[in-house]
Amino acid sequence: MLLELTPDQEVFREATARFLADRVPPEEIRRLRDDPAGFTPDYWRAGAELGWTSPLVAEEHGGGSISGAGRTDLTILAHEFGACAAPGPLAAANVVMSALSGALALEGSGGEAHLAVLESLLSGGSFATCALGEPGLTLGVPDQVRVQVRADGGDVVLDGLARPVESAAQASHILVTAKVAGSETGFAQVLVPTATPGVTVAPLRTVDLTRRFSVVTFDGVRLPAEAVVGSLGDAAEQIERQFQVAAILACAESVGAMQTSFDTTVRWAFERYSFGRPLASYQELKHRFADMKMWLEASHAICDKAAAAVDAGAPEAAELVTAAKAYIGECSTDLLQDCVQIHGGIGVTFEHDLHFYLRRVTVNRTLFGTPATHRARLAGIFEHLKEQAA
Repeated sequence: MLLELTPDQEVFREATARFLADRVPPEEIRRLRDDPAGFTPDYWRAGAELGWTSPLVAEEHGGGSISGAGRTDLTILAHEFGACAAPGPLAAANVVMSALSGALALEGSGGEAHLAVLESLLSGGSFATCALGEPGLTLGVPDQVRVQVRADGGDVVLDGLARPVESAAQASHILVTAKVAGSETGFAQVLVPTATPGVTVAPLRTVDLTRRFSVVTFDGVRLPAEAVVGSLGDAAEQIERQFQVAAILACAESVGAMQTSFDTTVRWAFERYSFGRPLASYQELKHRFADMKMWLEASHAICDKAAAAVDAGAPEAAELVTAAKAYIGECSTDLLQDCVQIHGGIGVTFEHDLHFYLRRVTVNRTLFGTPATHRARLAGIFEHLKEQAA
C-alpha cells in the first residue's frame, strides 16, 4: 500500500479498517466458516455506503473515486481486506462495475440496458461477480474460457461452464467472458442474471474459509443482445484491462495479509522466550526476518507501481502487473510459511489467526494466473518489445 496517503485516502482507509475490525473480527470469520455465503447482505450494503463499489464508476453514473485514481484507491481497500482476511468479492464486483460504467459511456454499446443494474450494484442492494478465465500468454487473449456465445436473431445464447467464480451463488448477475462461436480469436462479455433459465451454480471447495467459489454452468442460456457488454467478438482490450484490475487487487490483498502476518510474527518473536532469551534474539531468526522484510517491502513497492501504471493507462502497465503477480504470488506464500514455522506448533492450529492469511494468499496465488503463468507471460511481453525495437 502507498507509503504516503492523501488525507482523503487515509480517511477512506481508516473507515474501512474500523468497519472490518468491527464486523468481521477473527472470531466472526470462524463462525462463518460453514455459512453458504460467507457474509451477510447487510455487510456488503454497508460497505457500498463506505465507497467499496464506486471508485471505477464515472461520477455521472453515481460513482467517483477519492483521489481521482480509482484503481489506486481500490488497492487501499484491498490491502485492508487482506489485512483482516475479510470476506466479500471486492475485485470481482469492481471489475463488473468498471465494465458497466464503460459500456454506458459508449454510444450504441447497449450500455443503457445496464443502467438499472449498475444503480443497484452501486447501492449495495445487490452485487455482481465475474467469470474472466485466466490471462493468456498473449495480451488480450484470455485462457481457460469454456463458455461459448452465439448470436441467434435478436438474442445471444451461451453454453459451457466457468470456474472458479467468486460468490456466484449470492450474486444477482455474472459478467461472463465467452468465445464467439465460429471465431478463433473473437471474445465477448455478457451480463447474465443468475436467475436466467439454464444457469446452474454448484459450490467449489477451496482452502480459503472466508470466500466462496463456484462452478457456473450455462446450458442454452438465452438473453437479449443488449446483455452483451461492449461489442460481440471485439472484447479483447476490455478483458485485458479487467485482468489488470483484478490481478492488482489480488496482489494488494496478499500484501495486506503479508503485512499483518509479519507484524504478528515479529511481536511473537519478542514475547516468546526460549532458553531464557526471546526468539527474536537468535541470529537465524534475525536473518529470516530480514528476508521476510525484504519480500514485504518489495511487494508493497511493485504493487503500488503497477496500480499507478494501470490507473494512468501507461504502456508498461501490463508488464508491471504481470511482474507484480508473479513476484507477490511467490513471496506471499513463502513469507506466510515462515511465519507459521516461527510460531511453532501453535501456528498450525485452527485457533490461531495465521491460517486465515495463509489460506488467503494461497488462493490469491492461483487466481487470475499463477506465478508460472505470469512469468511466461512476462517473457512473451519482453519478446514482443524486442521485436518492435528491431
